[in-house]
Amino acid sequence: MLVGVDFGLPNFDGELEELGLLAASAGLQPVARITCKRRAPDAALFVGSGKADEIKALAQQHGATEVLFDQSLSPAQQRNLERHLELPVNDRTLLILDIFGQRARSHEGKLQVELARLQYLSTRLVRRWSHLERQRGGIGARGGPGEAQIELDRRMIGEAIKRTSARLEKVKRQRRTQRRQRERRDAFNISLVGYTNAGKSTLFNALVNAHAYAADQLFATLDTTTRRLYLGEARRSVSLSDTVGFIRDLPHGLVDAFQTTLQEAVDADLLLHVVDAARADHAQQIAEVQRVLAEIGAEQVPQILVFNKIDALTEDRRPLLASDLFELGGVAVPRLFVSARSGEGLALLRRELALRAAAPADAAGRDVPRFHEAAA
Repeated sequence: MLVGVDFGLPNFDGELEELGLLAASAGLQPVARITCKRRAPDAALFVGSGKADEIKALAQQHGATEVLFDQSLSPAQQRNLERHLELPVNDRTLLILDIFGQRARSHEGKLQVELARLQYLSTRLVRRWSHLERQRGGIGARGGPGEAQIELDRRMIGEAIKRTSARLEKVKRQRRTQRRQRERRDAFNISLVGYTNAGKSTLFNALVNAHAYAADQLFATLDTTTRRLYLGEARRSVSLSDTVGFIRDLPHGLVDAFQTTLQEAVDADLLLHVVDAARADHAQQIAEVQRVLAEIGAEQVPQILVFNKIDALTEDRRPLLASDLFELGGVAVPRLFVSARSGEGLALLRRELALRAAAPADAAGRDVPRFHEAAA
């Protein structure tokens, strides 16, 4: 059962569409949805006792086996809700963590997910489970007489976080070495960024003739994939990287844990910001991507907006021009309309990439004129 609370914020998803897609991506089946309005979260039950009773009745009516909240819950709120509803209760953060855990394939990706999961779990040790109420004591017992099981669990998780962080730091050093090697080769680095399910991996495959996993689901790609892309008009190859997608309210723990993956965007010479043109809320998704880019320190990297999936637009919504300018943070940036699936607009995109790669030092003053020449 999906639950959303409207606190008057502009990005509230009244239909709980994205939460439903997240649930489906995790292998769950939404059977009921309910939303409510509040000025502020209830300290004990997040939604208040009256709405909690309504959720419980609706969950029983539809045979729900779990309740998912579209916002993050505090450990105490989660525990209280589980006792009140008599059902497992989880929030958006844990749902995203679960999807990341299912999708991670590389050693680096698995380490990043494990670190984020451990950090999330460390905040949940508030006697949520019955075994945490047992006491451990006696002569010779580790931790001393009467040390609570919760303290042992917290210590074990802390040690696991240290081990995982150390292993991830080793991977980071390897990544830095690889980046230095690319810099010595005078490589021009391009990173694909964008909201999850905007079609980044499909565009990546179309540009480099690769076979990276792509699917119509949230977070289909977690592990960074890098390939060489030869641009004939520039007479050189560039490095093209496909990165993890962003999403509204992406947990800070995941942003921190995926620093090694997101570093590809920070170190890029150019970002291809892929947007799902078929979505009515693409403006909000663009804003969310810009927010995460600012959070990781990549907001100053030059961008090209790539409005993808124009093949899914009705005739009256299709763009009149193949390219134009789009205001992004007060700056006019090039925007191209493409379909990674059908190939429409990809030739123009390749020409623009070739112009950028041929003279990357001109990013300040000459990008827009060259872009209009390429579009013409």
